[in-house]
Amino acid sequence: MILTYYCAVSMILIAYLLGSIPNAVWIGKKYYGIDIREHGSRNAGTTNMLRVLGRRAALPVFALDVLKGFVAVALLGLLKYDDNISDIWLINLKIIAVFAAVLGHIFPVFAHFKGGKGVATLVGAVLGIHPITVLLCFGIWFIVLMITHYVSLSSMIAGCCFPVFVLLSPKINHSVPLVVFSFVIAALLIWTHRKNIDRLKKGTESKIYIWRPVASRRRNDPDK
Repeated sequence: MILTYYCAVSMILIAYLLGSIPNAVWIGKKYYGIDIREHGSRNAGTTNMLRVLGRRAALPVFALDVLKGFVAVALLGLLKYDDNISDIWLINLKIIAVFAAVLGHIFPVFAHFKGGKGVATLVGAVLGIHPITVLLCFGIWFIVLMITHYVSLSSMIAGCCFPVFVLLSPKINHSVPLVVFSFVIAALLIWTHRKNIDRLKKGTESKIYIWRPVASRRRNDPDK
């Protein structure tokens, strides 16, 4: 049983360390010679990379942030071979790993605890728990983005749809911890975007046009 606790705690710690990998910071410094946290919205994430450096920089950051979140949670799946851990506890540990990975992204130990908002990492981490609900949320996110061009609004709406999809899914809606977790995630996304909400109310929130050249985006970005 002690070995079980040791393995569980170790994997949660690994989830935090994986989340702490600052892909936006490292890619910005290595290939573009800038610290992305000193430009645009000063967030080390996909949206700011897209605003400042364009699609070529943003896409690998998004992919790697999703991947690190997914791996952080998927590793917990190894504990299913431990007879001391039930299916319910496995889900609970994966939920804890999600928070650990996102916390790592927001406060990365490898980047002086100054990271991003963790949306892409959250997507990858939840993907490790139930892929179908995440894909549905991503579809909502993409549709709202194409209509409004606001990444923040798209993220909040997609996040609020997450608990709805969980409740509608007969395979997972019986898991009380997962249902509670889905509502916490929705609330967390609203909280982390509170400044964006103020800018949306004032009409000063930056829009993202995916197919627009980066130079044009810079001219239209009020953060620049």
